Amino acid sequence: MSLFNVAISGLNAARIGLQTTNHNIANASTPGYSRQQIFQTTHTPMFTGAGFIGQGTSVETVRRLYSEQLNAQVLAAGTGAAEMGSYLAQIRQIDNLLADPSAGLSPALSGFFKAVQEAAAHPASLPARQSMLSASQALVARFQAIDQRMTEIRQGVNAMIASEVAAINAHAQQIAGINQRIVLAQAAGPGQPANDLLDQRDQLIADLNAKIRTTTLLQSDGTYSVFIGNGQPLVIGTTPFALQAVQSPTDPERIVVAMQAPGGGSILMPESLLTGGALGGLLGFRSQSLDAAQDDLGLIALTLAQDFNAQHRLGQDLDGDLGGDFFDVGLIGTTQRAGDLALALANTRDIALAAPIRTSALLANTGTGSVSAGTVDAPPPPHVNLQQPVTITFTSATTFDVTGTGTGNPTGVAYTAGGNIGYNGWTIQIGGAPAAGDVFTVGPNLNGVADNRNGVLLGALQTQETMAGGTATYQSYYSTIVARIGNKTREVEIAGQAQQSLHDQAQATRDRMSGVNLDEEAANLLRYQQAYQAAAKVIGIAGTLFEEILALGR
Repeated sequence: MSLFNVAISGLNAARIGLQTTNHNIANASTPGYSRQQIFQTTHTPMFTGAGFIGQGTSVETVRRLYSEQLNAQVLAAGTGAAEMGSYLAQIRQIDNLLADPSAGLSPALSGFFKAVQEAAAHPASLPARQSMLSASQALVARFQAIDQRMTEIRQGVNAMIASEVAAINAHAQQIAGINQRIVLAQAAGPGQPANDLLDQRDQLIADLNAKIRTTTLLQSDGTYSVFIGNGQPLVIGTTPFALQAVQSPTDPERIVVAMQAPGGGSILMPESLLTGGALGGLLGFRSQSLDAAQDDLGLIALTLAQDFNAQHRLGQDLDGDLGGDFFDVGLIGTTQRAGDLALALANTRDIALAAPIRTSALLANTGTGSVSAGTVDAPPPPHVNLQQPVTITFTSATTFDVTGTGTGNPTGVAYTAGGNIGYNGWTIQIGGAPAAGDVFTVGPNLNGVADNRNGVLLGALQTQETMAGGTATYQSYYSTIVARIGNKTREVEIAGQAQQSLHDQAQATRDRMSGVNLDEEAANLLRYQQAYQAAAKVIGIAGTLFEEILALGR
């Protein structure tokens, strides 16, 4: 090969180096761009009597500086960070809602029972009863407001799930399209990588991983196949497969993800398989936190309503009628939604603060026996003969007879001081030492407007452990919900920070290898410029020598 050809080969190599360096500088800020580098090789040297003489150089290929392992680390950390970020943005809304000292349930519960206890202290006071009714309406409104806000959050999650599914489908189509372009580009130059297209595809996959965790498989033709879940295909070569956001067949208020079947229709995907990315965060938040919080709120509303109704039905209102339901539970028993709670009464006179029975002892009794005020037995409804008069007559110091409708009129009943005596749905205790002939009566509570016995029992429900299998009060159970959501919020926040830190570290490691270093590229510009100038100088010298040789011939 002539001196000219050797110089030209060097000139071409320097030119390609300059062009590649310029390309790197131009794309220094392009997301996902990997720095490119030329790889040179020498031409086969020519053997002469003086030994092997070099024949110049050629650029074998232009390759991107890329590590599959480092890129996989960036993707894994990135999809985890995106998942935690999406989860955190949603759960913070519930955390702020439930823990709010003014908008949460706690102040409404406290205000309700405070009003119940105030009414019990003044059972004949219509203003006190009205305050109780107003506090009850406020409690119902608070249940409804919190549940409505959770429903709005749920609707927002549904909309975001649909949006993320649409974005995933768009990315899948773009990846399939760029797979096709890579096949065509690399077919034009066998063995030569389509560097810029490969970078663009990697960036699309990174963007897709921010939506949902994926796995990829490099095919022999240079295309990537992309999978989600436990192997469901999203892209196979140049063919994309679509996800669908569809209504759950078991819950019309729930949007779920399905895979579009090749022959039409769709196949629901278990949410446990759809992890990572923004979509995984949304699905995880809904199933792990939102569902549980809304169900627990509904459970408090249902339990409180049932307990209060049960006790209220055992009381007597201002008109002497047995109490009815205080709350209307609606469909809470089937939905567990607190928003279905309502008040069942609107008249203050219908509040049953009194007990429907009254006990007494004849003034003529000669013994020291005393009778308790008596309680109405639960569960409701009260016994049909609850308010029928019953007489207990002691025939001796140790036995008594019972007469009254519904009692069966037993005789010679053994007496135990302080023991329970129950008929017609009530229970009393007679203490002391009754004498033969002593009489005690249990009958209707006539004109019992100042009686607060049932009101006291209603107020006592505040401290009774009727939640969580008899281990928690309404307030403590709600506090447990607030604590659980708060702990989960902090857990997700810490996990997100850790994932983001891992992502940043992995990205920095990748950038050290694949990122564009402008200082290094500036040095390359000088190096290739000098190589270009030197090759051009050789061409000039070769021309001068050629002219001198021609001159010798003349």
